[in-house]
Amino acid sequence: MFPEPIRKFIESFSRLPSFGPRMATRLAFYLVSLDKGTRASLANALANLNTLDRCPRCFFLKNEANQLCDICTDRARDPRIIAIVEKEMDIISLEKTGKYKGQYLVLGELPEKGTLESVHKLRLEHLKNRITHELGGKAKEIVAALSPTTFGDFVTSIIRQDFKDLSERITRLGRGIPTGGEIEFADEDTLGSALERRV
Repeated sequence: MFPEPIRKFIESFSRLPSFGPRMATRLAFYLVSLDKGTRASLANALANLNTLDRCPRCFFLKNEANQLCDICTDRARDPRIIAIVEKEMDIISLEKTGKYKGQYLVLGELPEKGTLESVHKLRLEHLKNRITHELGGKAKEIVAALSPTTFGDFVTSIIRQDFKDLSERITRLGRGIPTGGEIEFADEDTLGSALERRV
C-alpha cells in the first residue's frame, strides 16, 4: 500500500517512545510534503546524532571526539557533589534551574517495579569506584535526584544503604514534585525549590 521508503520509515519510527504507527505515518507524510532542502537538513541533523556517545565517567552524552562530557570537564563544578538521575532529560531539567553546581551519574531508565537491572547495578558500582579513586573514598554529598515514584523511593533507599560510608550526606529532592511525577516534566521553579529543599 505504501511506497517502500515510507513503510520502512513507519516501521522505524513506530518504535520511538510516544510514537505508534499512526503518528509515524502522519510524520512520514508531513516530511514528504516538505521541500528537499528542509528534508536534507533534517536528515543531516539525525545523522549527526551518530557523532555522540556516552561519557565514561557519568554516562551523559558527549561528542565522540571528546574524552569526557562538558559537565565532567567543567572546573567550576564541585566533583564531590554528585546527583544520581535516571535519564539525560533529568540533567537538562536540573540544569535549567541554575541551582545545581555539582556533577552527575545517569543511572538509566528505571522500570516501574521489580528490582534494579544489571545496567543500574553496574553504574552504581562505577560510581563507588569513582568516589574511591577520584575523591579519596568520600563524596561531600550524593543527591538521589530520582522521580518521586514508588520505585524511585525504593532505589533511593538502596542508594542510602550502599553509599552510607562513601558520602558525608545523602539527600533527595524536596517534595515540591508531586508523588508519581517525573522530573523531566517539572517546571523550573518547582524543580529549583526541590533542589534547595533536598533532605
